[in-house]
Amino acid sequence: MMKPGNRVTRVNINPNRQGEYDRIRPQGGRRASVRFNRSVANIAETLEKETAELVTYLNDEVVPAVRTHSSKALRTAAGKLSEFADFLETQRKSS
Repeated sequence: MMKPGNRVTRVNINPNRQGEYDRIRPQGGRRASVRFNRSVANIAETLEKETAELVTYLNDEVVPAVRTHSSKALRTAAGKLSEFADFLETQRKSS
């Protein structure tokens, strides 16, 4: 949306079509680009902070929980495999 007082420059994209304007560009684009760059910089800074917080959360909360549950699962699987090996030995001896 145009602010009051902004001048508008008409840009003729196709020089073969005199008098026909393909787009309108507001003047003062430099100020808009500075604001845009500032906005992008703010977003990038926020993303960096959020990413650092996510990495900290993963390292402090998720990784230890996964290790704990994985080791329990491995111990349970090892016990079941041991029972299965015993079962196979008793079946082989009885036949």
